[in-house]
Amino acid sequence: MPDPTALPQVGGWSNLPFFSQDWPRINSVLRGETRPILPPAHQRFAALALTQPEDTRVVILGQDPYPTAGHANGLAFSVAPDVALPRSLRNIYREMEDDIGVKPANGDLGHWARQGVLLLNSALSVPEGEAGAHAKLGWSTLAAQVLNHLDTTPRAFVLWGKHAQKLGQTLAPHHLKIETAHPSPLSASRGFLGSRPFSRVNDWLMARGGTPIAWA
Repeated sequence: MPDPTALPQVGGWSNLPFFSQDWPRINSVLRGETRPILPPAHQRFAALALTQPEDTRVVILGQDPYPTAGHANGLAFSVAPDVALPRSLRNIYREMEDDIGVKPANGDLGHWARQGVLLLNSALSVPEGEAGAHAKLGWSTLAAQVLNHLDTTPRAFVLWGKHAQKLGQTLAPHHLKIETAHPSPLSASRGFLGSRPFSRVNDWLMARGGTPIAWA
């Protein structure tokens, strides 16, 4: 069996101070939880494992994992291929179809991550059915360190909602920052729908000589 005290396998992110200074305490809290915790431990760091620092071209910040069993898979806004689309993801796909005329066949966003889109939640765990319950566990330190690590090289940051925008407020001006309302049903109509983030990111990447993201 894997050692529960071992550091996560996150490649080039492992040098962040979080993993030596904060993770042991958070891990101890998670191991002591009696509630089911989502996503499963082996998927908790999927965003960092799949998208390495040197490969990161776009960052999409989420808040915390889906609190419904079977939904969260370690990538912000993503679900397993056989899971019905959550409402926020339905709005994301609606906007994508309006923007670039296509959308993915299912809710698994792993193909974005493998193209350099870091799908990072600001909290990497949540008790089942209790959205936001781990928001103050200390995960935000990791999100802040990831953004600081990526700040030196121009990248595209997609910041949906005030929570993501607060995390990104100190980013250098050389990045593309797309800041709109969150895609949740409560706020999507207040600036998210019609914001065309997918074409804007690809136009920016191509203007810099990069390859566009194959969103669908």
